[in-house]
Amino acid sequence: MKEKGSVFSRAKNRRSFLKNGIVAAGAATMGAAMLPGSPVAFALEEDNHAPITKGDIAILTFLSALEQVEADLWIQYAELGGATNQGLSTIDLEFNGKKIATGLAPNYITALEVLDGDMPQYIADNTDDEISHHRFLNNYLASKGAKPIDLSEFATLPPSKVSGVPQTGRLTNLKQLTVDTTWWMRYRSAIANPDFGGTFENAVPDLAKGQHPAIPVDDGDLILNSDGSIPNHLQAIANTAGFHFAFIEQGGSSLYPTLAQKVTNLEVLRVLLSIGGSEIMHFQTWHDKAGNATNITDGDLSFPNLNSGVDPNPKGTSVNPADDFQTNLIMPEPTLFLNAKLGSVSIIRPTSTAQGGAVASVVSFVDDGLFLDPATNKNTGIVDVLMRLAEEADEARRRF
Repeated sequence: MKEKGSVFSRAKNRRSFLKNGIVAAGAATMGAAMLPGSPVAFALEEDNHAPITKGDIAILTFLSALEQVEADLWIQYAELGGATNQGLSTIDLEFNGKKIATGLAPNYITALEVLDGDMPQYIADNTDDEISHHRFLNNYLASKGAKPIDLSEFATLPPSKVSGVPQTGRLTNLKQLTVDTTWWMRYRSAIANPDFGGTFENAVPDLAKGQHPAIPVDDGDLILNSDGSIPNHLQAIANTAGFHFAFIEQGGSSLYPTLAQKVTNLEVLRVLLSIGGSEIMHFQTWHDKAGNATNITDGDLSFPNLNSGVDPNPKGTSVNPADDFQTNLIMPEPTLFLNAKLGSVSIIRPTSTAQGGAVASVVSFVDDGLFLDPATNKNTGIVDVLMRLAEEADEARRRF
């Protein structure tokens, strides 16, 4: 451990150097100062090797746990709707050394492709990414002498009964989802930010009530109409999946920058910023594809025409539905951030612990119905474990 005095002295000296030396010397001198072997480069290396704190480990452990949950649900999507080939490059998905069969429900794939022809490929790639996140975070924890996380004891939920799907227990249930779609309006709002207490309407109100499957429950869900067309029920399942993909990934988009504000070690910060960036890429992709969901009704579930200029909520409060719901407005609209006096800015939202932290993420997954056991209609024990890990992650504080 370094003495506090020496650390603060170096920090003070660097600030003085930056203020009095580099600015006066110009860009050429600044570039030279950052070369390997320079005092500034050595100082950065010393900071990078600051001890990893207990809070850093708590954050990494929670993220690895949540990535295992995400890997589990994406594997289920890939089994049924993932690509079986990608041209000359083979699909090589595997988890814990076991190869994952993909594309087992061709008619489900056909319904997904209504949203975009590349959906199967994107599903396979997203699955690969989440598996890699969990694996890397566990390996990183082990490399630092910390205990990796494994939630496989809670893999007890039944998967789809579509032919060919391995009937092994899963961590997540994708057959009884209540999907929050307020993220849609939240990213379009120029006047509200959840970190400032802003609230938002659902893009698909019916998805936010009741329970809806995002995967075919059995082979019966895959039967086409007599003319070969896709029945509304199967298309509704695919549409639900499209909105659920974005719901899952928008959570990661907020979670990583929120927790990054709490880490101490710079290498851990680099890990969070790097993985978090890929989560943002996922969200942007699925945000775009969800907008192609067809305007259909299946029982008590309707997918509204979001380009009609009409608020899809029965008692909607949107003053400008065209801006709030139009499907191609997928870039984050500039909005309030930090202080209203600073003006609006395009940002990831939320990034506060209360709205986008670890506990908030677990709560959103629970409300989604991901851990609901159909046999008992109660959540599995994974919720208690995730909540404990989440509380420890949220309690982490940056140390200097």
